[in-house]
Amino acid sequence: MEKKNKINWNDTPSNIISFRYASIAFVIVLILMIIIPKILNYGPGTINTEFDIQMSNISYNTQFFIIGTAVIVGIVLFTKFLLRDIDKWYKSPVDKRYKDKEKIKMIRKKCLTLPYIFYMFEILTPSVITIIVLSLTGSHFNIMIAKIIMLLASFSVLLGVASFIFSKNLYDEILTKTYIEGSEIGFRVSLRKRMFILVFPICLVSIILTALVGYSGSVIEKEEVLYTAYNQIIEENFDKDKIYTKEEIISIAKNIELYNKEDTIFLVLSDKTVDIINGKKVSDFVVEYIFQISEQNEGRLYDSYGVDNQGVSMKLKTQEGEDVYLGILYNIYSRTTLVYLVVTVLVLAVVSCMIIGIFGSSITNSLRQIYQGFKNISNNSKKETLLPVVSNDEIGDLVIAFNDIQKLNNEQLEEIHNKQNMLIERERLASLGQMVGGIAHSLKTPIFSISGGVTELTDLVNEFDASIGNPTVNDEDMHDIAKDMNTWLQKIKNQVSYMSEVITTVKGQAVSLSGDDTVEFTIKELFNHTNILMKHELQSALVTLNIINKVDDNTILKGNINSLVQVLNNLISNAIQAYKKEPNKSIDLIAKENDNNILIIVKDYGPGIPDNIKEKLFKEMITTKGKEGTGLGVFMSYSMIRAKFNGDIKLKTSSEGTEFTIYLPIRNM
Repeated sequence: MEKKNKINWNDTPSNIISFRYASIAFVIVLILMIIIPKILNYGPGTINTEFDIQMSNISYNTQFFIIGTAVIVGIVLFTKFLLRDIDKWYKSPVDKRYKDKEKIKMIRKKCLTLPYIFYMFEILTPSVITIIVLSLTGSHFNIMIAKIIMLLASFSVLLGVASFIFSKNLYDEILTKTYIEGSEIGFRVSLRKRMFILVFPICLVSIILTALVGYSGSVIEKEEVLYTAYNQIIEENFDKDKIYTKEEIISIAKNIELYNKEDTIFLVLSDKTVDIINGKKVSDFVVEYIFQISEQNEGRLYDSYGVDNQGVSMKLKTQEGEDVYLGILYNIYSRTTLVYLVVTVLVLAVVSCMIIGIFGSSITNSLRQIYQGFKNISNNSKKETLLPVVSNDEIGDLVIAFNDIQKLNNEQLEEIHNKQNMLIERERLASLGQMVGGIAHSLKTPIFSISGGVTELTDLVNEFDASIGNPTVNDEDMHDIAKDMNTWLQKIKNQVSYMSEVITTVKGQAVSLSGDDTVEFTIKELFNHTNILMKHELQSALVTLNIINKVDDNTILKGNINSLVQVLNNLISNAIQAYKKEPNKSIDLIAKENDNNILIIVKDYGPGIPDNIKEKLFKEMITTKGKEGTGLGVFMSYSMIRAKFNGDIKLKTSSEGTEFTIYLPIRNM
């Protein structure tokens, strides 16, 4: 049975992140519980009292406890649910944790997307839970609920931003551990969008908080003015020590001139029934507040927990022996003020968006320039494009560092280029040295043939000389001697022509391949040169070269023929070595036309190239021959085809053989 890692409680990502999220949420809930009554101006005695429980079924603190608990539990459960796969992976044995590439891909994708999912969840969840709880209590006006949600949403954004920041390092740690060279990063959020996600909400929170605080301040000033005015009116019309009849109270109250036609005058009897003298219906909140709290608050009334709807009351005595309360309700809030408030918030939000967008674009454009510069460097471009330094900050420092790297890169590229040319020249000379032995062997046969021909010609010359003046030798004999001499001369001429072609081919390969000589040559000439230079190595390895030309022999190619011959020699030599000295094997050298390219294919039927070598073959000098190889062959061939022919080399390999295909664009021919 496999032994798993011993995991402490805080080792699993879900536990760590849940704890961080819950801690931040707890602090924010605690802050909100303290500041909401102050910012929204809750009336005296309206929270955490018997009156509060009577109106809302539960106290203010209990409401917050329910909301806070639901938010924290929801965040923890949601976190545990979404991170369950990462937890399972994290608990797996270390030696098996990184073997499943599909699992790693899934883990990386989640680590990139989850911070943004949690961000949205933490913004929306508290508001939804609060709306549900307040709706169930039924004790808040819609406008009051809206202000609470605005305030709560503002702090929910802070919760989301704080959670995002404090959890990102853990996700980054997992992404670092699961990074494999060449692996895709997957989910992408641009720097500009990230600035919007993290900066704009904070700006919006600041705007909303400022607006609410400003609104509350203006309401407090207005409430004092209206309270003083209406309280004075009641005191001028009624004497709290005088005994009235109910009809007298109503009659006097009807003649009171209100400041706003939407204000309400009412009378509450001892049995809590309400007579509306002028205006709209009075809520139970007002009635209970009159009986329980208003006298302790100098007759001040509240129609809800906030100060948007207030009033003033006076306790009067009646002839029937019961106490009644005369009250006036008035609206503190102003629709015009609310409209201005909303418009101001929207305008400031749009301005903030524009400023963040412009600032974000400025940063991303600067970084994009630097990125493009580094891209050029990674592509081994020698193009020196120093970036202008336009700011004296971290971006400016980065530009200066990039320019220094650019200069250093160009110097190193020049040095590398010189060393590369030297290495390529050494490889070429080493290859040429190998071919010289084969060429020497190839020249022995024609040299022996020429030597034999010279001997035969000498004998025929001597015979011809001895025949002069000999009466027994007729003209026909002389013609036979001349015919034999011509035969041997033709043989010598053919051998000399072959030797001349070999020498020309070798001479071409002996010239430095770093030159850019462009000449016209045919497919036939290319294959002849290749066959001549590889003939000895092929014969020694008992390998047959099958030349399959599917294009016209006289098809014209343009470029450095010596470079192309060297490329084919390298590929054929590698194919020979792929057989590992097994005799009676074959290699196909194929020419054909496809689309707008001449394709030259070198195909063997060996064991193929391992995947780890295949991936790096054209990118670096790598060899499968151990100490016997330099790794320059294929790398140099690829570089030559790309640089001197604007072509390409592609590779197909399997356990049944390897096929190199050289693409030479016809448009460049």
